[in-house]
Amino acid sequence: MMDIHEATVQRFIESALAEDVGSGDITSQAVIPEDSIFQGVMSAREEMVLAGLPIALEVFGTLDRSAVLEPLVADGDLIAEGTVLARISGPARALLTAERTALNVVQHLSGIATLTRAYVKRIAGTGAVLLDTRKTIPGLRMLAKYATRMGGAENHRLRLDSAVLIKDNHLAVCSGIGEAVARVKAAGLSPIEVEVETLDQVAEALDAGADRLLLDNMDIPTLSAAVRIVSGRAQTEASGGVHLENIREIAETGVDFISVGRITQSAPAVDIGLDWRRKFGDKQADV
Repeated sequence: MMDIHEATVQRFIESALAEDVGSGDITSQAVIPEDSIFQGVMSAREEMVLAGLPIALEVFGTLDRSAVLEPLVADGDLIAEGTVLARISGPARALLTAERTALNVVQHLSGIATLTRAYVKRIAGTGAVLLDTRKTIPGLRMLAKYATRMGGAENHRLRLDSAVLIKDNHLAVCSGIGEAVARVKAAGLSPIEVEVETLDQVAEALDAGADRLLLDNMDIPTLSAAVRIVSGRAQTEASGGVHLENIREIAETGVDFISVGRITQSAPAVDIGLDWRRKFGDKQADV
């Protein structure tokens, strides 16, 4: 279905439905006849990059396996306003119960993918690669990082056990970058990334044998100077204070990567609608 482990997706869906449904959808059970069948279309109400549609459809399927779910577009597609994303039909009670959870998922993840694509477009042709960060809503890390991939970014660390990144608070308990890098090497870990804030630290990290330097909150002249000092001896990653208005200028300094927390931390949800119709024999009526 997606390049996320199926068990991870199913755990998320079960948790999300439990959060929203509780012991049952008492309104639908009271108002909707048990044998009612709904048909509907999920549509984009604005331009977007789609992400999470397979998860949204699986939400409906989890509540009723007899539901017919027909995706018409794919995650990662640039979707025009008004495009029908999927057709859905099945038992009305189950579909109405799943509706909010399903929409929340695809709206949130498509919002991340859409904002990510905007950043990727700004740095096109520079050679710099956009990275996401660990600034994600707890419990949604894997899905958020999937959405950034749909938008064209690459994933940075998925978890703390994914890669070494020595940051300022790690250095606070060491006598310097050299000692911290030496300890990581002694632990048999590589590659090694070190966060640096000054040009002196850039030189120190290079001397210590760091593989990548995270150039933290540097202005444009300092970033340019850092890239010249590194001169290909390590990879460079700009981070901190990056937004759509300045990312192009940052990329043009020659850094290899730019990490942006905003794409997962501050992406607005997109507008996706679900319009239902109820079947009455051979006729249909709006609900």
